[in-house]
Amino acid sequence: MRNIIFIITTFFSWVSLLNAQKSNLALSAPTVDEYFGIKVNDEYRNLEDLKDPKVISWMKSQADYTNSILNQIPKKNYYVEKRLEFDKRKLFSISNVRITSNDKYFYLKKNANEKISKVYYRKGLKGEEKLLYDPSSNNSDSKHEYIVSLISPSWDGSKLAISLTEKGKELSEIHIMDVEKQYIYPQTITNASPSNIGGVRWLEDNSGFFYIQYPINDIKSNDYAKNTKSVLYKIGDSPTVINDVFSNKNNPSLNIGEASFPAVLAFNPNDKYYLGILVDSEDYRRTFIIDKKDLLQGKKNWKQLYDKKEKVYYIYVVNNTLYFLSGYNSPNLKLCKTDLTNPNFVNPEILVAEKGDEVITQYVMTKDGIYYTTTKNGVEAKLYLYKNGKSNLIKLPYVSGSITLQSKGNNFSDIWITSSGWANQEQRYNYNLTSNSFNLENLVPTIEYPEFKDIIVEETVVKAKDGVEVPLSLIYNKNLKKDGKSLVLMNGYGAFAESYSPYFSESYLLWVNQGGIVAVPHVRGGGEKGENWHTEGQKLKKPNSWNDLIACTEFLINQKYSSAKKIALLGSSAGGILMGRAMTERPDLFGAVIIESGVLNTLRNEAGGTRSTSIQEYGSINNIEEFKGLLEMDSYQHIKKNVKYPATLIASGINDPRVATWQSSKFVAKLLANNLSNNPSLLKIDYNGGHGGGIPIVQRYSNVGDMFAFAFWQLGHPDYQPKGNNQK
Repeated sequence: MRNIIFIITTFFSWVSLLNAQKSNLALSAPTVDEYFGIKVNDEYRNLEDLKDPKVISWMKSQADYTNSILNQIPKKNYYVEKRLEFDKRKLFSISNVRITSNDKYFYLKKNANEKISKVYYRKGLKGEEKLLYDPSSNNSDSKHEYIVSLISPSWDGSKLAISLTEKGKELSEIHIMDVEKQYIYPQTITNASPSNIGGVRWLEDNSGFFYIQYPINDIKSNDYAKNTKSVLYKIGDSPTVINDVFSNKNNPSLNIGEASFPAVLAFNPNDKYYLGILVDSEDYRRTFIIDKKDLLQGKKNWKQLYDKKEKVYYIYVVNNTLYFLSGYNSPNLKLCKTDLTNPNFVNPEILVAEKGDEVITQYVMTKDGIYYTTTKNGVEAKLYLYKNGKSNLIKLPYVSGSITLQSKGNNFSDIWITSSGWANQEQRYNYNLTSNSFNLENLVPTIEYPEFKDIIVEETVVKAKDGVEVPLSLIYNKNLKKDGKSLVLMNGYGAFAESYSPYFSESYLLWVNQGGIVAVPHVRGGGEKGENWHTEGQKLKKPNSWNDLIACTEFLINQKYSSAKKIALLGSSAGGILMGRAMTERPDLFGAVIIESGVLNTLRNEAGGTRSTSIQEYGSINNIEEFKGLLEMDSYQHIKKNVKYPATLIASGINDPRVATWQSSKFVAKLLANNLSNNPSLLKIDYNGGHGGGIPIVQRYSNVGDMFAFAFWQLGHPDYQPKGNNQK
């Protein structure tokens, strides 16, 4: 009798929790905007004011509610526990390996029992490993937890720039170390750019470097990330004295837009020139050139080298020769070179012509020739060596889904190839051209995963509704029965020409080991099939992205891999458009939708986050045609009354500088007010995070674990059903 009473009590407490959210709807203060004669109602514009105590209170209450719901899911901590177990099995992990020309290795290393990575180095591969920098012991303020986001050794490895970020804020401070003395200079550079924009570029005498400086450090300011500048810093100088060398303010004649990131590039210490590129969301960038001596003497005589229309990408300079990938009349790219003293980017010297359905993805210079990689459908990678006017295919140790290359430069033969796949661990090799041999050079011992031995990968294509073939990657157990009962996690992106390349993901494999399938649709908008694949999923053609995903979903159902309501969507950032619009277009197909840091309100995207830089990808509200595209891809605006929507978990980091957290809040608020189903619509706010990265690994595991547990719960996995909850 006591057990029956307990079950009944648990059931009603669970139901009361779910019903409680319905009584805590956000206050709606509608705003009606008019665009080109079209009126658009924005019911929750008021939630954009993150200084309003009522808005903050509602967000906090929703986040607390979400945590209370997630905490009742059995096996909620399974993912975290398994990932930490794998980490212990690994003993340690290594990332961000940098090798100088004099064979000094710098890298980040995290031992199994540590939360964050530390900086290490060794002289030569077999040299003694030395700890250089521990961000926790070098931080006296316990309230602030920093991680190392970038390390950049000087040309000779005598000095090291260490970039630190806090709580996902994507704004760095740079510390400088004398490597031999292990001495940290007292000067700290603040307001530095994230590591993926510009980075650190050292002077040839190792006395200083260029970096991108943000004038404003408030990520919630409308002027954040605007009017950035390339700054030359000399070691020992006061960081408060800003030596601006490349910016709109310093070089007004160059017409540098406020949203561009002007970065100075140097490829070798003996380069004659510096190149200045304007970094934005596109691969093809306006680029300028200046004599190195002129810049260091304070002159401002930058000259434009090429414009976007010439479609120059992935540049490298050797003496007076510029090597590059060209997209000019070649959407899958060709490898070219031109003379910097008399450049021609429209008709350059072609070294490797466009290769049919293979997209050239990367190249590196060595003394022996140019190594380059290609990919087909974003999932089949190949390695070539261009030498003496010919390209030679190099057979890899195993079939690879993706390849990355690293070399010391054009004066050395050293070349490293890192290969991986959906079910193949990442392996790092040193390639010897003379013997045509690959020598394993993993800095981390290879780990055995016997629990994943039966997992296989299937690469297929699916016809979209317009007949276009969409690549689809499927990861599942070899003993899978096609009975329509498998739980599917569908993860995709489809934007900014980014290819979703195969990589060894313990996350995916843990999902598969619990009876599921991982599906990765390589939809239009990405770069898997070249430039045209990107533009066919951009701006007005963005509906192709979610239509491709819907076609892949229907394929899985028709082929009995799964069935409707047994499929969960998982997307982040620009992938929020993909998943949000698939959900609002076909809510009948999906059992759960999980979106992290998602772009969900594209009509208002310019009012927060990366703002104008995203115009290049999504379009502008000031252009009538592009406005129509923005309205069509706006998931928030496509939530309709009295529709049964699937369960949703919408996650965001409060410190996100790219996608304003109110996009997630508005989406959940409108969903709660209009959803006819009883499925939960949860808002999860990470008050220590940003745009998904820049946080300690355990915190990241916890966030992913919540998403997986939510998906398994909603798709009906018996091990994840809370007591008293009716299994779907």
